[in-house]
Amino acid sequence: MSWRELLPRLNEGDEILERLRLEFVDEYFGSKLAEAYEWVRVLKEVAERASRTVGAEGVLWTKELKSFLADPRRHLAKKLYIYALDLQRSKLKPEEFEKVALAAARTSLNTNMRSIYQAWVFLVVVETLGRNNRAKIVFPEHGHILLERSGRQRGGTIPPNLVLLLEGRGYLSFFIEAPRPIGWGDNADLAKAWRLYVALRPDMMVYSGKVLNMVEAGRNPPIRRPNVIIECKELPDWYARVREIRGPFARPMSGVEWRNRWLRGLWAGLADVLGVETPEKAYQAVKERRGLRLSEPQIVKLYARIYKPDKLYLVSRAKVPQRIRENLEDKQIVVIDGVGFDPRGLEELANELAKMASYGSSGETIEVDGETATMLARLASALGLESVAQVVKLLARYGMTRLEELRRLAGSSV
Repeated sequence: MSWRELLPRLNEGDEILERLRLEFVDEYFGSKLAEAYEWVRVLKEVAERASRTVGAEGVLWTKELKSFLADPRRHLAKKLYIYALDLQRSKLKPEEFEKVALAAARTSLNTNMRSIYQAWVFLVVVETLGRNNRAKIVFPEHGHILLERSGRQRGGTIPPNLVLLLEGRGYLSFFIEAPRPIGWGDNADLAKAWRLYVALRPDMMVYSGKVLNMVEAGRNPPIRRPNVIIECKELPDWYARVREIRGPFARPMSGVEWRNRWLRGLWAGLADVLGVETPEKAYQAVKERRGLRLSEPQIVKLYARIYKPDKLYLVSRAKVPQRIRENLEDKQIVVIDGVGFDPRGLEELANELAKMASYGSSGETIEVDGETATMLARLASALGLESVAQVVKLLARYGMTRLEELRRLAGSSV
């Protein structure tokens, strides 16, 4: 039944209104929904495998993605609820309803499909590190792999979504869709934080070592330089798409002005620059603004230029035309294409990340018993090393097989 056939029955109650929304979704998105359900299945499977492999309790999704994963069809129908009420009350004509409902459902579907592929890439990498390198979750403390960042920047820091400890290698810290706005209290705080409000946001940033806060004052943007950026592309023609980049070109405003707008309820003005829908996310506003329309390949190159990672990987579900690949590779961007949903396509990426794992330069306290401390000290002396820390690094690098050789070198004193 077409949704239009239900129009004369709209006053019969909520059941008809819900049927209309579901029929609308089926009529315009039926074929895409079949694909969506398959993507959801694949993502849920890798989430279970990744959690089990690294010893996590599970995955915490964003509120939006969690709803979509529960039932894509009903999720899209929920996006039409207000429009359907307006249709029922004759505030919208059927043609107007069709236009706005199509736009809302299409945007939600596209956004969630993109989120699914990005999450799949991340979780496959996590699973591979767990399987090949015996990686285990060490952060967050509650033991869940985080895909959401709601409220986690209120304290003025940007924590990671996940930190893994790779056996014998060290830590890797993952930040998903960061940087994000951080909490601020006065004009001075806002002045320091402003560059985070307008910073470009790659899909993933990965750091060597245990990095619990990516904010670094004195840099522009004030973000610690990542070792690796990973950008994910789920659309077959992603390289032909164009986006408007406005945030980095916004004029900062004072805290007083910002708070006055807040109190006057001018949420739309605040939300406009970031293009967000909810007041809670509207953390910036400008009197004069301008933007740049950039192609997706240009934006990827901009990430590399601004954040200066050691490596930037672009993971594409579909094959990338040779000219696009060469253009990106000329800027030292590594293109991994034609991946689809085959985990084997990300094996080399995971291996490269494993190589950069470390215990970090800031140091970490490790408690050992007296006998172990004595053994390490003797081993350091026997090997001609200056400190126990050097022994620990050596053991971490070469593992237990190498340890037997070190013991032979140390002789009977160990």
